[in-house]
Amino acid sequence: MPGGMAASASTRSKPRIRRGRSADRRRVGDGRVSGSARLGSRTKHLVKRLGPADIAVIDHADLDRIAAEELIASGVPAVINVAPYSTGRYPNAGPLMLAEAGILVVDASGAPLFDQLSDGEPIELDSGVVRRGDELLVKGAVLTETELSAQLDKQREQIDEALAAFAENTAEHARREGELLTGAIDFPTLRTGFRDRHALIVARGPAHRSDLRALNAYIRDVRPVLVGVDGGADALLEAGLKPDVVLGDMDSASDASLRCGAELVVHAYPDGTAPGAERLERMGLEHSPVPSPGTSQDVAMLLAFEKGAALIVSVGAHFNLEDFLDRSRAGMSSTFLTRLRIGEVLVDAKGVSRLYRPEAGRLQFAMFFAAFAVLLAIVVVTSPALDNLLELLWLKVRVLLGI
Repeated sequence: MPGGMAASASTRSKPRIRRGRSADRRRVGDGRVSGSARLGSRTKHLVKRLGPADIAVIDHADLDRIAAEELIASGVPAVINVAPYSTGRYPNAGPLMLAEAGILVVDASGAPLFDQLSDGEPIELDSGVVRRGDELLVKGAVLTETELSAQLDKQREQIDEALAAFAENTAEHARREGELLTGAIDFPTLRTGFRDRHALIVARGPAHRSDLRALNAYIRDVRPVLVGVDGGADALLEAGLKPDVVLGDMDSASDASLRCGAELVVHAYPDGTAPGAERLERMGLEHSPVPSPGTSQDVAMLLAFEKGAALIVSVGAHFNLEDFLDRSRAGMSSTFLTRLRIGEVLVDAKGVSRLYRPEAGRLQFAMFFAAFAVLLAIVVVTSPALDNLLELLWLKVRVLLGI
């Protein structure tokens, strides 16, 4: 049950591309690159073990923005996909983001690379041709920035078809997920107090790392309850923050985040089945289940709301239509129902970072007074008149005190 939330917005917005390293751009400029093959059928797990010396081999149809951002951040010079980068189901910007970041984008749809290669084997790419030593494995196709941009524009023109299918599926799911709106979810008792506090819900989503950095002053001054949704717990740790609660199906949270001391809440299916609980039991970690429909991010928000949070700030949320369609779930009614339930208590991280004006802390005041004292000393030393005045004042103090 992946985390996610959304609100409608213009589908014409262009993806914000984070450029790749210039060295990587030079290496792939002629379509030739070599490295160790790193295979992963789930991109969100694969990115954790990728580096600049690797070539990512993925099986990811309709590559989404989040996966593209993480592949770019890993520094890989090339990505080979054995599934279609874009099926045409909706305008997904992920492939174009890779190309604009200087990464070699190779379409090898249907190729049996997962059977032919072992993880870590050295391979070479030459204009889409994959070789292992002298052995030719696959003749793929390099997708260029120009080609991918034209493809994305064409898909955006046909967005009405994706919208119609999306609305139909969402209505169907909404009929089965009404308990999200009625407050019928049985949340466990937690040690962490939410009542009248702000809650920061961090999920793996578009620009979640930059959003967290922008909230540094807010987190320092307000000290909200920190809730990591699966991989969002690792994002908090990377930012030097310790989550108070980790909630999710526990498929993408690292062992370190699960052992950090946070309360663990396992998102289970409505029938009570909780695959994530098995992992925690093997690790010997205490946890509480919460059976619920919807996504883990929705459940985390509802948990904070039902526990009395005064404000819920969301990091990594999906707020435009393309982000929304990036989620593989056919219907995302839980997001609409969650927003109806929470209402004005929920705000996006970007809104908080733009509106919040941090107060000056003790350190800032101490630095100001120290700088003022140094400046005053310099003025006194360089001004004979002030120096004489201070000597006169000191003499008067001595006389008054009888020193």
